[in-house]
Amino acid sequence: MPFSSSKEEQALLEEGRLLFASECKFFLGIQDLKQLGEGQLPEIAFSGRSNVGKSSLLNALAGQNFLARTSSRPGRTQQLNFFSLANRLVLVDMPGYGYAEASKKVKESWQNTMFTFLRARPVLKRVLLLLDARIEVKQNDLQMIDLLNRAAVSFQVILTKCDSLSQPALVAKTGEVNKIVAKQPAAYPHIMLTSSKSGQGIDELRAQLAQLAIPRL
Repeated sequence: MPFSSSKEEQALLEEGRLLFASECKFFLGIQDLKQLGEGQLPEIAFSGRSNVGKSSLLNALAGQNFLARTSSRPGRTQQLNFFSLANRLVLVDMPGYGYAEASKKVKESWQNTMFTFLRARPVLKRVLLLLDARIEVKQNDLQMIDLLNRAAVSFQVILTKCDSLSQPALVAKTGEVNKIVAKQPAAYPHIMLTSSKSGQGIDELRAQLAQLAIPRL
């Protein structure tokens, strides 16, 4: 997240801290888009493969252990879950993709539902696409990137579990992902490095998301 000065950086970090120190609560979970009304607040969606760490990142951002349920069993999140943050921003936990045991029919249904959601959601300001820093970019990650491009939704890559890599390995991984991102018309150019375990990148991501929220009164 580029800043013009350290003073500006500190102001944005404080704005992010204040926003995510506010109440964040679950208010809606849907499996059928017919249940979804028009949104009134800006939305940020979290997308990624099953077990990439979406729930852990949401919990870390909100400073809560059990806001979003985490599980060692892939594919547990089977619906769109909506969380209201201080009535200024909505965080959307999208179902994880790439679950190997899901049938082809289920995978196709998921893709169609997600494409419809992404394309027809004017309040959706950005999708955070989570990629596990420890492993290679998978084919289903590339398919998700294609889906986001086709839906013309701005997305940003967030590398998770970065505490597990050495600095040289992390630099190499960032370079690899940068080459992919540079080719995507809908991609936000800045990749963020995070760890829900160590807290790496959490404050910076809060600051960035705060800029997309409704301003404080």
